[in-house]
Amino acid sequence: MIHPWNRALFQQLTADRERMPHALLLHGPAGVGKRDLGLALAQWSVCEAPVPEGACGLCDACNWFVQGNHPDYRYLEPKEEEVDEAGKVKKKASKEIKVDQVREISEFLCLSAHRGGWRSALIYPAELMNQAAANALLKTLEEPPPRVLLILVSHQPGRLLPTVRSRCRKVAVGLPATSVAMDWLREAGVAQPLDLLAEAGGAPLAAIGFAESERGERREMFLDRLANPAQLDVCAVAEAYKPLLAETWGWLMRWVHDALEQRLAGSSRYFPARTEVIARLAHQADLSGLLALERELAVAGRWLRHPLNPTLLLESWLIRYVEVVSKR
Repeated sequence: MIHPWNRALFQQLTADRERMPHALLLHGPAGVGKRDLGLALAQWSVCEAPVPEGACGLCDACNWFVQGNHPDYRYLEPKEEEVDEAGKVKKKASKEIKVDQVREISEFLCLSAHRGGWRSALIYPAELMNQAAANALLKTLEEPPPRVLLILVSHQPGRLLPTVRSRCRKVAVGLPATSVAMDWLREAGVAQPLDLLAEAGGAPLAAIGFAESERGERREMFLDRLANPAQLDVCAVAEAYKPLLAETWGWLMRWVHDALEQRLAGSSRYFPARTEVIARLAHQADLSGLLALERELAVAGRWLRHPLNPTLLLESWLIRYVEVVSKR
């Protein structure tokens, strides 16, 4: 699926199949359709009857691609790991793409194509390759086989090895115009698209993910508590929201960012409906404390999925928040 705001970029990239670079790095913020764009490019590369709009969707190659069993295409992401715990086997998501996975892709790309055309592979998200995996990919990037398209999709390209980045054609996939995103969200039946798009930082796919009504109720209850720090019961809020640590972290991070933006530039990005209260809190807050809290939350986001004690962690953030926004 090519989203409306990425169609022109797709057309630009597919103008000449024979001049397509061997490796693309699609990078940009989360929620702008980079992965879907990469999948469309991969399908186009193996399609046996491509049309100006992309893959034909009708040939055997397209049917195999959609079913996930095209012999000349591979998709690579962190795979689930089986863990033996108390005699039971369960699965958990890996936090990285490992070297053996990349070696399999490299070996695959060196084989002859089953259909005599192109071979393609997509790695998502590419920044989760560990160092050994990234190094294993370098040989393929340095000496690419003919008629191969390797697509790396990354939210954080700065985490990739410089040697990997330098051997790919870097393609920025940016935020769409607000009007385009709003039209798309309305067509998808999203209620209050403007508020959700603002919370998502302008990323339409992220806004779709925020559209659940129960999530909206949880968000408003949490923001109500942030809006009244003097009455904020830190222990009660931390206990209530501990199962939703990642979600809560996102709201607090955006709220603090808006407070800083209000203080420094007089505007709000994520919660425009709360501009008045955020402005009031921002101007009574300690500026250095706000900056330090934003840095602390940004660092915490890197290991958010595996906290030792989510209740204590959330309590510590809320205590710091109350201290920072209390009247000076």
